[in-house]
Amino acid sequence: MSYEDYNSKIIDRWISEGWEWGRPISHEAIERARKGDWDVVLTPTKSVPHSWFLPFPGCRILGLASGGGQQMPVFASLGAVCTVLDYSELQLESERMVAEREGYSIRCVRANMTEPLPFPDDSFDLIFHPVSNCYIKEVLPLWRECFRVLRKGGRLLAGLDNGINYIVDEDQERIVRGLPFDSVAEGVELADGDAYEFSHSIEEQIGGQLKAGFTLLDLYDDTNGYGRLDKLSIPAFWATLSEKRG
Repeated sequence: MSYEDYNSKIIDRWISEGWEWGRPISHEAIERARKGDWDVVLTPTKSVPHSWFLPFPGCRILGLASGGGQQMPVFASLGAVCTVLDYSELQLESERMVAEREGYSIRCVRANMTEPLPFPDDSFDLIFHPVSNCYIKEVLPLWRECFRVLRKGGRLLAGLDNGINYIVDEDQERIVRGLPFDSVAEGVELADGDAYEFSHSIEEQIGGQLKAGFTLLDLYDDTNGYGRLDKLSIPAFWATLSEKRG
């Protein structure tokens, strides 16, 4: 079994156990969004600035590894035309459930984001990509695919793990390993319920977007939202706004 297939099954398990990022949005939150009261996240705690988005009516949005019925329902309720790609079947089931409940259409695609994205060139106006590429080994091919499927002037909004969580112990008290972290190459014996994960440097995460052709417009950092690193205000994530200008 490939590590991607293994991770897909583990994420399905997390969802069945009540994983925070697999809980669909409520009807009440959708009603508030329709009245203009909404926020979404790319990273654990900070809301994405509304200025990062393009006008929603008719905007073709790809939720990249963004299943779970959390962000896409908000965008759909604001008038966007949404497609969600995820490798977890349960995340996609949540998307279908919320769409049926709220009466909008969404295209759900089960696909592995380590492979070429199953869309023609210039298919989307905006890609929304919450923290998830920590579950894949190489990110530059993904950034190149994002660039390809966006139209000129399209935007990529991405949540990125900066790697610090991989160097500390579970209590976030001691540095126990160096970087890069690669649980496949290092032959890490996974604990029951753990996924294969990978750290990515700033050269890979942000430099990779630039190499793919993107122009970086804005960014911010964020913490875990819990634990010692959070108490010390040590960022564990970045969020970036990039644009396809070429």
